[in-house]
Amino acid sequence: MDRPYKYFDIIMALFVSVLLISNLASAAKIVNLGLPVLTFDAGTLLFPVSYIFGDVLVEVYGYRRSRKVIWTGFFCAALLSVTLAVVRWLPGDAQWIADVGPEAFDGVLGTLASGRIIAASLIAYFAGEFSNAFIMAKMKVHTRGRWLWSRTIGSTIVGEFVDTLLFVCIAFYGVWPGDLLVKIVVSNYLFKTGLEAAVTPFTYRLVNFLKRAENEDFYDYDTDFNPFKIST
Repeated sequence: MDRPYKYFDIIMALFVSVLLISNLASAAKIVNLGLPVLTFDAGTLLFPVSYIFGDVLVEVYGYRRSRKVIWTGFFCAALLSVTLAVVRWLPGDAQWIADVGPEAFDGVLGTLASGRIIAASLIAYFAGEFSNAFIMAKMKVHTRGRWLWSRTIGSTIVGEFVDTLLFVCIAFYGVWPGDLLVKIVVSNYLFKTGLEAAVTPFTYRLVNFLKRAENEDFYDYDTDFNPFKIST
């Protein structure tokens, strides 16, 4: 049985909150900052923070506990999408239809209620987060806990690439033109990995604080890395 931690539940709550908020923002708007490589869905502004929390979780608490958090986020994201799908299906009140209308709902939240978007989001999240956590844990063992920056950036390079490529291709292949797909993938990937590198000093501070506060610095020497083993 795991011993209690002071901040584990807080980090998990922040991780899940960032995930859900970024999903909503992604559905709301495509942002263009004036350059081809700066075109991305609005959720990209926040979603990389989930990878920062993911890195912190693995670095301090280990892969096994991080796996619990990833699955919690997965089920919460699925619940959000299913709830919106049910809401979309239910008949609207006459006054709501007159004042707002189903077109407004579909324009902002309808994509999160789409079966294709739901599948793309969950598959990409699952593959990206577990890729990130696995590489982070393995690199920590191989580097003997040194060079934290190499682990946070290295794991993000792989995890964000997997997540971005899978989501955009599954969700929008055949819907958006090919040049826009490439633009979105490249922009999202560069922004996400760039943000991870930029906030490395903050990651160092948070990791060091948690290691001291929790008296924990877990190494995954004998960890079962099966992502489907949810039990902790």
